Order: sequence, then structure tokens, then C-alpha cells
Amino acid sequence: MTAIWPDHLFPNHLFLVGCGNMAGQMLSRWLSEGLEPARVTVLRPSGKPVADGVAVVTDYPAALPAGTTVLLGMKPYQIADVADALAPLCAADTRIVSILAGTTLAELRSRFPAARDIVRAMPNLPVGLGEGVTALFSDDATDSAARDAIGALIQPLGLVEWIADEALFNQVTALSGCGPAFLFRFVDTLARAGEAIGIPADQAARMALATVQGSANMAARAAVSPSTLADQVASPGGMTRQGLNVLDADDRLLALLTDTLAAARDRGEAMARGE
Repeated sequence: MTAIWPDHLFPNHLFLVGCGNMAGQMLSRWLSEGLEPARVTVLRPSGKPVADGVAVVTDYPAALPAGTTVLLGMKPYQIADVADALAPLCAADTRIVSILAGTTLAELRSRFPAARDIVRAMPNLPVGLGEGVTALFSDDATDSAARDAIGALIQPLGLVEWIADEALFNQVTALSGCGPAFLFRFVDTLARAGEAIGIPADQAARMALATVQGSANMAARAAVSPSTLADQVASPGGMTRQGLNVLDADDRLLALLTDTLAAARDRGEAMARGE
């Protein structure tokens, strides 16, 4: 396979702790973009295969290769047990990337004291298509070269955004990390609304999905904001304007989405408190 991305963007060895939906999407994209399977080991208690050529182990190895990048992709509540077994294997040159929601950098540093370079990451599911969003955060203890290397590793997954203040990490997670689920719900509800006004269910589902997909692509390529695009579509006194009047009345759509993001943010903060 010819690598689309330069080989040096990938670590010499990548050790995944867990390979569920999110970590699995990340790994799938990296493999499709040129990461050699032989450079990957996945710790998976089930032992279930991940991809051709990728080693799957059911227990921790005796040692990690020098310069290993570890991706923490298990459930956040498992962090204590994982750290007990993994921390003794980490050295100063071990880089840790955590996609654990609600797990702060301070906690990660306390559990993995030997690792100098630790980065929090919050990807979303479209990373598997190379169209995701991944927010990254680290502190001054992480070497700038390591930050660059981890940023480059994430680059094939889509948009990369470094966050300056960890206090915003739960807000960012609510928007981009949880956002795909909210959008999926919107697409489904748009289709159900179409059905409710008389469109056959199968047609409404296809049309809703294609409408959202095409509109998102158009917004991404447009030279103006989505707000301006909406107004350009809506002729005065027309059908679109009448529908927008419903969405815009008393900022009801804004209020609903703000409440949605706030609920997700608050749950992230509760998880950080161990609740």
C-alpha cells in the first residue's frame, strides 16, 4: 500500500488500550492512510481481531518499545485499573494520548508520572472518514516537538483544534465530540417530521439525509456564513422564511441547542469529579 501521508507522521509503535467505536475509527483511518499494521498493538481483553496485521493482546506486554505512543481508548471509569498496569511500562519517551472524557490532564499526570508528553484529545466519529474534528490540549510540560508530532498524527483524521484552556475542554467536547449524535438525531427527526406531514417514511428518510449532507457540504465550501446562506435561501414571504420564523421565534432553536450542549458539558464536569 502506498502511504498517502508521509510515513514520519506515524509513531514507530502505537499501543491502543481499548479499541471501541472511537478508537477503532481512528485506527481504521490511520491504517487506510499508510500506518503499517505491524507498528500497532491493541490491548483488548476479548482478543477479538481488529485489522489484518495488527497484533491484538489480551494482557499488558512485559515492556513497550522505545518511543511508543499510547492511545487510551477504554472507558473512563477503567483509568485506575489501566494505570496500575500500564504506568510501570511507561518511560520518559512514552507519549500518551487520552480520549477519555472527563479525565483531566492533572489526573493523567498523576497516574502516569514517568511520561513527559501527555495530550488530551477529543475526536468525533467522522474521524474514520478523515472528516472528523479533534480537539487537543496539553500543558507546558509536554515538549513542543511532541505536540507537533501528535498534531501531525491526528491530522489525517480531519480538523485539528488545539485548545488553550483545559477549562473549555468539556464545552468543546459537548460541541464537536457529542455533536455528531445530536446531528444524527436531527436528521432522524427531520425525516420523521416529513413523514408527519404526509411524505412516505422511506422517502422522507432518504431526502432528509441527502438534504443535510448536501447542505453541510455547501456550507463548508461557501464564502459566507451558514446564517447568511439561510437568509439567501429564504425569499421574503416564501415557504422557507415561514419555516425559519418558527425556528427563530424567541431564539427557540438556539435555546434548545444551548441547553443540549450545557447538559453534555455538565456531565463531563461531573465525570471529572468522579460522579
